[in-house]
Amino acid sequence: MATVRLAFGALIRPLAGRRLGPGQKGEERGMEYRVLGSSGLRVSALGLGCMGMSQSYGEADERESLATLDRAIERGITFFDTAEVYGPFANEELLGRALSSRRGALTLATKFGFRIENGKSAGVNSHPDHIREVVEASLRRLQTDRIDLLYQHRVDPSVPMAEVAGTVSRLIEEGKVLHFGLSEAGATAIREAHAVQPITALQSEYSLWERNVEVDILPVLRELGIGFVPFSPLGRGFLTGTAKPAEEYPATDFRHTDPRFQGANFNANQKAAEVVGVMATRHHATPAQIALAWLLAKGPDIVPIPGTKRQSYLDDNIGALSVRLDQSDMAALDSALSSDRVTGKRYNETNMALVNR
Repeated sequence: MATVRLAFGALIRPLAGRRLGPGQKGEERGMEYRVLGSSGLRVSALGLGCMGMSQSYGEADERESLATLDRAIERGITFFDTAEVYGPFANEELLGRALSSRRGALTLATKFGFRIENGKSAGVNSHPDHIREVVEASLRRLQTDRIDLLYQHRVDPSVPMAEVAGTVSRLIEEGKVLHFGLSEAGATAIREAHAVQPITALQSEYSLWERNVEVDILPVLRELGIGFVPFSPLGRGFLTGTAKPAEEYPATDFRHTDPRFQGANFNANQKAAEVVGVMATRHHATPAQIALAWLLAKGPDIVPIPGTKRQSYLDDNIGALSVRLDQSDMAALDSALSSDRVTGKRYNETNMALVNR
């Protein structure tokens, strides 16, 4: 693979000469690698979102989840995303059991920022002492001596961003954290934090049917040399053509309360998303691969983290790296799923209130 130079000077190249560990065959299996911003943190072009292995999308299946993590490493994925609140705690524990013996070339990302009471999230908390408590607990659960990328999960309006960034900066100095990230932060919060401790990556929702970052956020990231990690790149399954109306999901499933899966919104969004399936047929690909290929083509500084707990879906997602969309394909997708064509808010009111926009 040829080296590519980003606008802000970072390079993209395979992990040539870097030891991946037992069973890892990234370059042999067609994996590509990208650099997150100007930080030098090199990861697989697709990461793996691990939340669904422990919550939100049906019953947990530890045996299949562990097999999926093994498969991800075999296929060359090096970037794994979790958080203390996933479970809570269960997801970090799962990754600790699965990945600790193969820690060397893997990048583990986790998050702080919620107050957890009685096994549930009970609001945000990014006070410095709490950040330290969370990091120490996450290190134990992940069975590791450092967190490669530590995100603030949601902005806490009661704590100045400079104070949050300063706390993480000290953790970096101590070697417990290597890189700093934010999740769902707005432009002002990004600038305030970055001025104290350089941010390696922002994580936010971005996909064909959720484009909110394009106007105000991506330009700031590229100005500052910050990488971008989109979560829910498949629209929680909507873009794969497998979605059902909200009421057909159990109450424990996130999509049960998702406004875009409800009533008339579901019907309108399903019609808009049909273009993905049509294009998939033309490219001899799957809808998931088209959706991910669109996102990968939006910039070499973008590393999506599609979530799955199943090996078959993982393999399907990795197939997106072989799909090449031309300018007319990109334009057709942009138009069919523009912001005015997608109906409904992306979260319910409770979750929307936590987004710093």
